[in-house]
Amino acid sequence: MLVVLLNTGSTIDEGRLAKGGSKLTEDYTMECAVCDVSPWDYADLGSPEKVRVTSRDGRYSVVVYLVPDSGVPKGQAFMPRAIWANVVVEPETFSTGSPLYKGSPVTIEPSHENVLSAEEIVAKLYTGAK
Repeated sequence: MLVVLLNTGSTIDEGRLAKGGSKLTEDYTMECAVCDVSPWDYADLGSPEKVRVTSRDGRYSVVVYLVPDSGVPKGQAFMPRAIWANVVVEPETFSTGSPLYKGSPVTIEPSHENVLSAEEIVAKLYTGAK
């Protein structure tokens, strides 16, 4: 298990798929349901295919694919700005009206659970579906 600072942001393909109305496709899930970490953190986690990313307060978590990325510093993680990241970003807005999309403390641990689609996450979080 690792505690890292989560940074989120748009990627070219996330933007292309989102603006093109493709948020409910497998392509969107494969582009956005990912967490990039440094190769060192990837190795420290045991090089799993999937991880559970959990918010600082432990109330919310999401399972995503894990990707080693030499462009991500040790102790940090990057997730495309999409529903998977939005589940775990720090909600404090500091009166700005915008959550903490950069530098949110999260816990990352290996998982064997399924990665949910955007539609499944919405159903689970907002309708209580299992």
